[in-house]
Amino acid sequence: MTDAQQTIRPRSFVYRMFTGRWLFLLTILVGVVAYLIGLNVGYLDIAGARQLIQQLRTDNQKLKTQIADLNATQVALQNRLSVFEAALDEIIPSKNTYNIKPNQSMIVAAGRLTVGMIGAPTNENITINVNGKQHTVASGDVVNLTLDPKTNCLVRVQSFDMFKAVLYASCTPTQ
Repeated sequence: MTDAQQTIRPRSFVYRMFTGRWLFLLTILVGVVAYLIGLNVGYLDIAGARQLIQQLRTDNQKLKTQIADLNATQVALQNRLSVFEAALDEIIPSKNTYNIKPNQSMIVAAGRLTVGMIGAPTNENITINVNGKQHTVASGDVVNLTLDPKTNCLVRVQSFDMFKAVLYASCTPTQ
């Protein structure tokens, strides 16, 4: 054999496989597989996003229901508070203002006065006892008292009905 014959060798199977049309077909096949894998990954991402959206909608509905329940509870508690405040105001309406029922007496004005209502009120007036002295008064009337030279007290009838009288009583030092 000559040198020219020795240098020409048949090509290997792998070399022949990756040349020409086989290389083109292999490239197309890899591209199709990559495209299908990309579609599958995209589909899985979209499915996961839809599932997350559905879960968030459910959570949103639960939270809206909780907010509505809490608002209803708040309104109910505010109503109860208003009722309790009204009841407290009826017992002790405000500073130095007192509700006195018929034949009831109270120590008022920081313990300086004893005020009581004698009998049931009439249509026009009530009879009150202030420190042992009876006074017949109507709404708006004021009973002034001097306990000692340094202290003046007053008892004002704010209103009355058949079940109670609302009185204001206070004592102030004289100047």
